[in-house]
Amino acid sequence: MDIEDIYRAEYGRCVATLARLLGDIGIAEEAVQDAFAVALQKWDTLPPNPGAWIVTTARNRAIDRLRRESTREARHAQALLLHQPDEPEEVGPVRDDQLRLIFTCCHPSLAPLAQTALTLRLLGGLEVPEIARAYFVPEATVAQRIVRAKKKIRDAGIPYRVPRAAELPARLPPVLTVLYLIFNEGYASTAGELVRTDLCLEAIRLARELADLMPDEPEVLGLLALLLLVEARRPARVGPGGELVTLAEQDRSLWNRALIAEGHTLVRRCLRRNRPGPYQIQAAVNAVHTDGPATDWTQVLALYDQLLTIDPTPIVALNRAVAVAEVHGPAMALATIEDLDLPGYHLLPATRADLLARLGRTGEARAAYDEAIALAGNDTERTFLRHRRSQLDG
Repeated sequence: MDIEDIYRAEYGRCVATLARLLGDIGIAEEAVQDAFAVALQKWDTLPPNPGAWIVTTARNRAIDRLRRESTREARHAQALLLHQPDEPEEVGPVRDDQLRLIFTCCHPSLAPLAQTALTLRLLGGLEVPEIARAYFVPEATVAQRIVRAKKKIRDAGIPYRVPRAAELPARLPPVLTVLYLIFNEGYASTAGELVRTDLCLEAIRLARELADLMPDEPEVLGLLALLLLVEARRPARVGPGGELVTLAEQDRSLWNRALIAEGHTLVRRCLRRNRPGPYQIQAAVNAVHTDGPATDWTQVLALYDQLLTIDPTPIVALNRAVAVAEVHGPAMALATIEDLDLPGYHLLPATRADLLARLGRTGEARAAYDEAIALAGNDTERTFLRHRRSQLDG
């Protein structure tokens, strides 16, 4: 493991720990970044616990900075830091600091994009361009929202803690969104390698923490079930040569049966509550995919019909089109996505290309593949799309 891998794995945990010690997210983030810069200079070999080393160094850097300040607030923060143990608690086993940070960033006084963008930056370690691609918005917009959100948290004195029970419902939707997006970035990275396992596992860990905190909330259970069922298929998603393997072509014997069983149990718990929400329905779709030797596409389509009524987004409509193609054919599916507006989203032209190819409209399919290849940010997906395009000429 090199320092880049450690940065990806430990950055969010270290920032969360420093935010608890200091009570200031901005200073915590700067101190952690400084500590990684020091690590680049000093690490000839990795320390036994890189995360703890980063937290200790970041804490010391923060103290040095605060000593140079002269305001009462800075002196108070310095006093808090100086009364912490010399060696902070090891980062790895810490289970709730990240959840506290998520709830802080998802305070209802912050705008929705600011809530999720800030949390993805701090917890997921995602860079501004990655967040911008996830939301299909300009990078400058994301950067401005993050800066404003940190300033508002500081100026309004928003506390760094898990809210009281009465406050949880107002915070829950953005918290669920953040965990979903962290996992999604891990499962289908917008840049670099196809899968970032660290993000997938961290999202699942935090979803488990949230389920322990709110065990009677169906959408929390639905999200956890969804993540588990998708994660269960990850071992079969990439072939031995690093190539992308579609669901239809995956070796189901490679799927994680323990995760599938746990996910199915959670889906059944949600069904008994009979309060369907978007994450529960998506979990049910993935339960169908992982139930038996083949997918029952009629059942999947029925679930997407239900999902579209409560979450009528272009992404849901696009995913539904895949099921429509399996049940009613590619022509009907193509008609359902012709008017979708998803600028910059490579899976829209990729889906169009596949449907056009199945209809024998090779020239149009080739153009759609070219568009998808140009938009894809992931090397593995670009290679997959180029291969599919080359098959049109064969």
